[in-house]
Amino acid sequence: MENNDVHSENLESSETSDVEVMENLKKDEKSRIVIVTGMSGGGKTQACRYLEDLGYFCVDNLPPVFIPKFVELCSHGDSHVKKVVFVVDTRSREFFDDLVAVLENMNKHDQAYEMLFMDATDDVIIRRYKETRRRHPMAPSSRISDGVAKERSRLETVRSKATYIIDTSNLNKSDLKEKIVRLFGNKEGEQMSINILSFGFKFGMPLDADMVLDVRFLPNPFYIDTLKHKSGAVQEVAEYIESKSVTQEFLKKLVPLIEFLVPQYVREGKSQLVIAVGCTGGMHRSVFIAKYIFSLLKKKGYPVKLEHRDLMKNDVWEHVENF
Repeated sequence: MENNDVHSENLESSETSDVEVMENLKKDEKSRIVIVTGMSGGGKTQACRYLEDLGYFCVDNLPPVFIPKFVELCSHGDSHVKKVVFVVDTRSREFFDDLVAVLENMNKHDQAYEMLFMDATDDVIIRRYKETRRRHPMAPSSRISDGVAKERSRLETVRSKATYIIDTSNLNKSDLKEKIVRLFGNKEGEQMSINILSFGFKFGMPLDADMVLDVRFLPNPFYIDTLKHKSGAVQEVAEYIESKSVTQEFLKKLVPLIEFLVPQYVREGKSQLVIAVGCTGGMHRSVFIAKYIFSLLKKKGYPVKLEHRDLMKNDVWEHVENF
């Protein structure tokens, strides 16, 4: 993957569209149009991955003349696409030259948009191309340095219209993601989503888990006749598990561990965290502990979801979902 380092500047920018479309989009405060362009090898692909993580619909290598029509489609009341990214670069060849005219037309119609220009120094771009053994789009049959020089000259006017310029020469992925989130995120997008998942080991490990807690050492209600067919979310089952000294000791250690780890994952830039809790069948102990962690994180304001993957694969007579 590319090394990255970011530099951003505020400049002017805009796009193309029909007057009615502009008005519709201006009324919707959540609508956001971002044009991503820049040097080949500058980090556009990675930037778009992070924008997708923030909920943007990304359209890659679209000829600029089609941007107004796509914006119009997104402006319709029944459209759920409100945040759109258009990736436009020199791969469009002769179509790319239409971009400046499209931007001027958008400016004329007072259409709000932002343009992100991804850049890097010539030596870094050349090194990236040599590492990937790809041909430069502006010099498929000649030296990479020739293609870089041609492309930089061709992009000069577009670069001057950029809202943000990100130089990825010295940035790592985490740094780039932080910049993208800061520029294009919102409250919802900046938060890491947390999924708490209970499961049964006999049904297999969850493949997407970031953290797995094995709670098969806790007392098992399965061997208590009155509790056997009730899930770990039922009060009397929960009370049975929680009343045991080993459970109380475990929770004393678990709570500070979770309270310490989750902020570290947030700081590291993860967009999603899956905490899986497993017992033998995924019906009693794992359900109780997963629900306990869910309640703990929910009280702290984290966007958290709870799922009992294998609960209903057991012989369940009673279950409570009061979360």
